[in-house]
Amino acid sequence: MELGRALAQARKLMERTVRPGETVVDATAGNGHDTLFLAELTGPEGRVLAFDIQQAALNATRTRLGKLAERAELILDSHDRVADYTEGVVGGAMFNLGFLPNTGDRTVVTKPDTTVRAVHALLGLLKKGGLITVCVYDGHEGGDLERDALIAYASRLRESDVDVARYELINQKGHPPFLVTFEKKKEFSKPELLD
Repeated sequence: MELGRALAQARKLMERTVRPGETVVDATAGNGHDTLFLAELTGPEGRVLAFDIQQAALNATRTRLGKLAERAELILDSHDRVADYTEGVVGGAMFNLGFLPNTGDRTVVTKPDTTVRAVHALLGLLKKGGLITVCVYDGHEGGDLERDALIAYASRLRESDVDVARYELINQKGHPPFLVTFEKKKEFSKPELLD
């Protein structure tokens, strides 16, 4: 696989997994880039559930979607409530952790507990072979705690249920984002955790 930025890798993997007509989730709508990508990927028969806790993010997402806005449901709620909005099977989900870019406000950030609960819920909703991609940005205040909580959770998943991988560039300065992926290997409603 060609090396590249975390988000580019996430999109390449989603292109291999998600099929037209499926329901997918953008767990962190932000400025709408992933929502638009997913709306294009699933096509006119697909459905994108885009979550954010900031109305400004959903407004930006709606603007970015333009004519494709009818393919997405923009949800002003925490991503850990995904099961409340989902009917049926989910083909895939994308997360970009951290704060809303280009706003200057770095106080509203994704949180360890809600992120882990959202991933856990989505694993139960995913189709067999479905994928969750999580771009982890850990250079902001609290980002290290969220990173550690996600990795600790991922490490406790049974390998017979889920393949978890971490993709990162190791020769970059600062805190470059890295990608964690969760691929569902078999049918289950809730993943089992190791003790």
